[in-house]
Amino acid sequence: MNARLQSLLLPETDYEVVRQHLPHAAWRYVHDLLRECPVEVRVVPHRATKLGDHRPPSRNEPWHRITMNEDLNEYAFLVTLLHEVAHLRVSTKRKEGAKRGEGVKREQPHGRGWQREFAAVIDPVIEGSMVPRDLAVALTASLQRPRAATCSDRKLLLALSRFDSGNDQFLYVEQLEVGEWFQMQNGRRFVLGNRLRSRYQCIEVESGVEFRIHSLARVVRLDPD
Repeated sequence: MNARLQSLLLPETDYEVVRQHLPHAAWRYVHDLLRECPVEVRVVPHRATKLGDHRPPSRNEPWHRITMNEDLNEYAFLVTLLHEVAHLRVSTKRKEGAKRGEGVKREQPHGRGWQREFAAVIDPVIEGSMVPRDLAVALTASLQRPRAATCSDRKLLLALSRFDSGNDQFLYVEQLEVGEWFQMQNGRRFVLGNRLRSRYQCIEVESGVEFRIHSLARVVRLDPD
């Protein structure tokens, strides 16, 4: 592949946009992490069902992609981004192992491989004092609970939520009662159902379609029509 064609295939990350969503103290560290492997990071509008995600390379897109919700506070953005970087590292190591002809054992998305990689990218944040002390304590505790993924670690998410901008009309989904109506920040309305680990089964009022919404999503309580 010639150099020009290769450059056209490289992902384009708007590093300035990513920088604006991160704590100043963590930017250089995150920038260096993202430069280790071809990855495109996109900041996207709020999604009720996820805070961020990682997609490995494919035939049509030969690089990793990470998407991040734009409405996360800077510390939630940092931790979620590192959560996804850990997935990227696991995917990269699996591919490298396969190329060497090594047997690659499948494991749960947040299994031991992911736990090792997440610890590896989080430790410098804690040790480098890139986050406030109380959040560093919550992160350290999270690393000691190996079964807890970041997105389902309630104590960590509560610690992160303390840095959200205050707004009295908003509350967390988990503060509602089953059967109550609520509205997401994007205007969509739901009825709260049963809890499933870190998420709730919710029925969208207009469509009748079921969605699973995180227990710590910020919503507005509604009166039924």
